[in-house]
Amino acid sequence: MSITSWGRYPKIDGRIIAPMTPSDIKSVLTQGFRGIARGMGRSYGDSSLALQMISILRLNCILEFDETNGFIRCAAGITLADLLEVFVPRGWFLPVTPGTKFVTVGGAIASDVHGKNHHIEGSFCDHLDNITLLLANGITIKCSRIENPTLFYATCGGMGLTGIILDASFSLKPISSAYINETIIKARNITETIELFIEQAGRTYSVAWIDCLSSGAKLGRSLLMMGEHAKDGRLNLPHKRPLPFSFDLPNSFLNRRIVAAFNEIYYHHLLGKRIEKVVPYEPFFYPLDRVLQWNRIYGTNGFTQYQFVIPKAAGLEGIRAILNEIAKSRRGSFLAVLKVFGQGNDNYLSFPLEGYTLALDFKLSSDLFSYLERLDRIVLDYGGRIYLSKDARMSEATFKSGYPRWEEFMKTRHHYGAESLFHSLQSERLRI
Repeated sequence: MSITSWGRYPKIDGRIIAPMTPSDIKSVLTQGFRGIARGMGRSYGDSSLALQMISILRLNCILEFDETNGFIRCAAGITLADLLEVFVPRGWFLPVTPGTKFVTVGGAIASDVHGKNHHIEGSFCDHLDNITLLLANGITIKCSRIENPTLFYATCGGMGLTGIILDASFSLKPISSAYINETIIKARNITETIELFIEQAGRTYSVAWIDCLSSGAKLGRSLLMMGEHAKDGRLNLPHKRPLPFSFDLPNSFLNRRIVAAFNEIYYHHLLGKRIEKVVPYEPFFYPLDRVLQWNRIYGTNGFTQYQFVIPKAAGLEGIRAILNEIAKSRRGSFLAVLKVFGQGNDNYLSFPLEGYTLALDFKLSSDLFSYLERLDRIVLDYGGRIYLSKDARMSEATFKSGYPRWEEFMKTRHHYGAESLFHSLQSERLRI
């Protein structure tokens, strides 16, 4: 069976096993299993790919909920979309959400996902109370910052390499509206963009779309989008079905001319310097989810998302260096998104560190990976690192330079016997 992830690269022949219960998963582990757990398959590269994969999608129930404080315990296979559908009308929202709601809670923990509010509210795992984990030896164990803390720090952001996440407990945040008060400000270049981020640091949610093909005085021109939960009491949204995208565009479709034309139109569609409006939460947090299988616009060859973070002190200089390199190469990224990170956490392999993160989509070509190695060197020169959940080609040396706690992660993996069972294409490539 041919299987891939969201970037549609790489494609492998693998087997997906779909147990019904935690006991079924335990049985699978005793039958010669060697592979990785898999949720919705929305990581971009090879972190959820192996010759054998255990799907957790049937573990999709809410186990406990306290209406007074938003405390929830749920199975790992439930998606963020499921939780939003149930709890937004009841006045609760996710503490942290990535740019798609089609992610399982288990996947959100394994990637320690972040959102537009990291600078204020951290990443998903910062809000966890505890995790239930099935170890390689078949034992089920609870872990938290107090109970089995090293296993907790290795599992949060650990790409599923410590065991099978069965359930998790965390608290939702109260809201009084399903709408967002959105402010959009047009920035002339990357310097002004960073200045706006600093000036607007108190905003709960912020993200900038970047025109990565602009250069000179317009280098890094952007639209900075900020939001706050409205307080109008409207908790129900009109139902809108996502638009299907049921065919692959030609591999040559997203060329530089198309991307440049799109960027020009998108930047100038905001006629003034600033606009304020009220929008449903879905287009604000999940604009791409409105089109199912939007990854098909890149053609059958697929694409990779290159996401990195540069520490705060070198943020402007490092982001400018990357944007200059992209503009010079004339490689257009159809999607380029800049966010601010607050302080990182104690998890061994979590991606965020205080600074600026830029995510770029590149369609695959024969020379793309060698080009991205040039960007890797710039990122490392400025003390940054690459996001594992988006990665499909990073070298072992680049990974270990960017994640200084990898040895602690490996010791924990060894201590719990995880290295005997849990492997992905990514872990084998990075030798973790």
